[in-house]
Amino acid sequence: MSQFASRVFVYDAVRTPKARVRRQGGTLADVPAYDLVAQLLSALSDRGLPAGAVDDIVIGTSTAVGDQGGNVARAAALWAGWPDDVGAGVVSRLCCSGLDAIETAAAKVASGIADVVVAGGVESMSRVPMLSDKPGFVVDDELGDRTGYVTIGVSADLTAAEYGFSRSDLDEYAVTSHRRAAAAPTSFSVVPVRSGAAVILESDEGPRADITLDALGELSPLFGDDPSWGRVADRLPAAVRPDGGLHTAATAPQLADGAAVAVLGSAAAAGQLGREPFAEVVGVAQTAVRSPLLTASVVAARRALDKAGIGIEQLDVVEANESFAASALVMIRELGLDPARVNPVGGAIATGHPLGAGGGVLLTNALDQLTRIDGEYALVTIPAALGLGAAVVVRRLR
Repeated sequence: MSQFASRVFVYDAVRTPKARVRRQGGTLADVPAYDLVAQLLSALSDRGLPAGAVDDIVIGTSTAVGDQGGNVARAAALWAGWPDDVGAGVVSRLCCSGLDAIETAAAKVASGIADVVVAGGVESMSRVPMLSDKPGFVVDDELGDRTGYVTIGVSADLTAAEYGFSRSDLDEYAVTSHRRAAAAPTSFSVVPVRSGAAVILESDEGPRADITLDALGELSPLFGDDPSWGRVADRLPAAVRPDGGLHTAATAPQLADGAAVAVLGSAAAAGQLGREPFAEVVGVAQTAVRSPLLTASVVAARRALDKAGIGIEQLDVVEANESFAASALVMIRELGLDPARVNPVGGAIATGHPLGAGGGVLLTNALDQLTRIDGEYALVTIPAALGLGAAVVVRRLR
């Protein structure tokens, strides 16, 4: 079952490896966002996608300034040498941007506006740092008060405290994420990043199989003294403020550079593309909550599952963005999920969160895992600042 009147299929999905952001310059710091996307577009062509059959490109990015300003999607298409008449545009919904792009593409296909759309996201946090666009809700106190904006790390600590997750719970989750990421098999969907003719990155950076609870226990919390707690106290005077803070650098997502795209199309697109689809988008949702808690992704997940007409017990894979350890733990508890099926190859805590690219990365990981285990349904979900949440449900065709 699908929420769409006309079915929407996935014909391919690829992503770059994720590279850590470093003060001295990370591995991908010299690769602009448009080039990251362009390399994926070229990879799609190499994998058999006729670029001339693509009606549109939709790319999500969280911080749309600098290299990512203007229209990074159109710049990427031209940089890749794709046909001049392939349209392209950008959407921006903070960390939900990549899933927003994918959902926008699905709506275009379902409505008949387009037969084939390439959609995903990109974020070069090395070149375009988070908040470098100086959003009003951050720099304008009056707007910040009106929107209720708080640092997302404070949201994570508040969420952990409200749900009773201890510092130990968060650290244990981080250890699991690292070990799963370190043990993750090589994926055919991960496209090495090149600089000229040289390959500069082939796999995700960051995961550590040797990480221990003792080592994480020595780290100091990051957000205990954050000024956002004052805004929390004003809005939620009964809220529990954890003494000293809970999340550390190890239980927060690493900053990262990366990109991901998927090819979405109608049933008729199979003839144009010369291949059969391997998955179907069956449910999508964009939601928001008026709360500093990281729960919008839970609301989005429930709504997307309802639209897809399936139950939680039918999910074989869940990719719940590790915006912080608390966000994934809340998803597991609220939906009653089997922890073994949630982020089975690790997540952003271990390998980083390239903001606008996050949704596309999660979708690609989910589709890969469904193939590995011969599964059928996967849920992809992600929260963002200002109470936003997004979710997509896909069905692998077997």
